[in-house]
Amino acid sequence: MKNSLKTKFKNRELIYGGWVSYSDPSIAETFALAGFDFVAIDMEHTCISLEQANRIITACHSRNVSCLPRPTSHSNDIIKPLLETGGDGMLFPMVENLTQFKEIIERFKYFPIGKRSYGVNRAHAFGMNFDRYISEWNDSGILILQIESMQGVKDLSSFLKSGHVDGVMVGPYDLSGSLGVPGQLDSPLLKEAELAVIKTCNDFGVSCITQIASVSKEAVKTKIDMGYNGIILSSDLFILTEWAKDMKIMLENDEL
Repeated sequence: MKNSLKTKFKNRELIYGGWVSYSDPSIAETFALAGFDFVAIDMEHTCISLEQANRIITACHSRNVSCLPRPTSHSNDIIKPLLETGGDGMLFPMVENLTQFKEIIERFKYFPIGKRSYGVNRAHAFGMNFDRYISEWNDSGILILQIESMQGVKDLSSFLKSGHVDGVMVGPYDLSGSLGVPGQLDSPLLKEAELAVIKTCNDFGVSCITQIASVSKEAVKTKIDMGYNGIILSSDLFILTEWAKDMKIMLENDEL
């Protein structure tokens, strides 16, 4: 399943992902049953722990769906255990400069590309698949960079020319914040920045993805028409919040 997703990124096929912000692995497993190409774990803006992420990854794998955690930072203290527990790759948040990018490569890739340390855990079938895993990881692990600031937009080409990046994800909320229009997802300034990222990805033949909070066919089509080939379709948090808002309005208006 990991190699299949890697191929989709490489060929810039249409890719659809799910996103979980809650720690219960049943939610991720339910999302996996929806037919997503992958499920991402948001650990950056949540309290999901390494142990909980392990269970979420296992739940996704039980349904033959790849799982891509987004760590809280670029620290090896969290990158290493997430990969060792079986993450099929990683979405690295807020990548802004070449120094950060080089550190990510060092921690994500094995020698001779990087300096990832050699250990034994679930990713290696607890040792029963060690040789195959370490020999294939540099080619099979899925590396996605999140571009969430104008500095990242400007430096993106320096990351992509390495040839090690499988996908770029635009983080619309942080990117809008760096433009001085936080949360204004319809801002012309944000759209201009998005198009700049998409163009750079096109120039290097790299997949470009984003997230839609409120999903509709029209919203998905708009993003694909812009040039994205990957869409993360909302999240458990957004879905539940929208339902709660609807219930709140109904109860306040005494519509029952």
